[in-house]
This record gives sequence, C-alpha cells and structure tokens, in this order.
Amino acid sequence: QVQLLESGGELVQAGGSLRILCAFSGRSFSSHRMGWFRQVPGKEREFVCTISAGSGYYADSVKGRFTISRDNVKDTVYLQMNSLKPEDTAVYYCAATATVWRPYDRAQSYDFWGQGTQVTVSS
Repeated sequence: QVQLLESGGELVQAGGSLRILCAFSGRSFSSHRMGWFRQVPGKEREFVCTISAGSGYYADSVKGRFTISRDNVKDTVYLQMNSLKPEDTAVYYCAATATVWRPYDRAQSYDFWGQGTQVTVSS
C-alpha cells in the first residue's frame, strides 16, 4: 500500500520561494506518476504539476514559476515554488498513480493522496 506524506508548507511573503516535498512509502516509487494538486475552501482540487519518468508538466498558472522534481533513491518528490503570489495560497496535495497513461491533470487519475500541506502567501 502506498502512503504519501507532504511537508514544508508555511507562511511566505509574496515574491518569495518555498519548497515542499512528498515522501512516498510503498513499492516501486520510480514506476509511479507523481502529481501536485492544490485546493482552497469551496473550490475543486486544482492540478498544479506532474512528473513521471521524464519531464514535468505544469498548469498554465504556475508555468515558469514552479518546478517539480523527483529523487528515485529517496522516494521523494519536490515542488519548488518561486515568485509566489497570494493566489497560490492553498492546501497542496501530493498524489500518485501507477497507471501512468491516465490524463495527468485530473484528480480522478490518481489512486493515492497525502493529507496535504498548507501554503499561505501573504501580500
């Protein structure tokens, strides 16, 4: 069974940077597509970015500011967030799926989820 644990969320000023991470426990981390989603109260969970074996793919709202990466030795995925904006404030969730052919930008495509980490960007 896969378990995901996010950490690193905190309060940061607009324009600042933050790195959050997701520790994966279970089998075959390298075979899983990993994704980051975010959610604010009253709204649906929103795709942020994803990474499989190759490059990352990003939502337009974060492209050029966020970078997803993975360490297949440490079984960890990272999200480096730069030039943060108040509208980036959300709970950030890590997600995983071994079915890598599913649409990567849909929450329904992922089988495992972490509990989330709060990122707050002050103006």
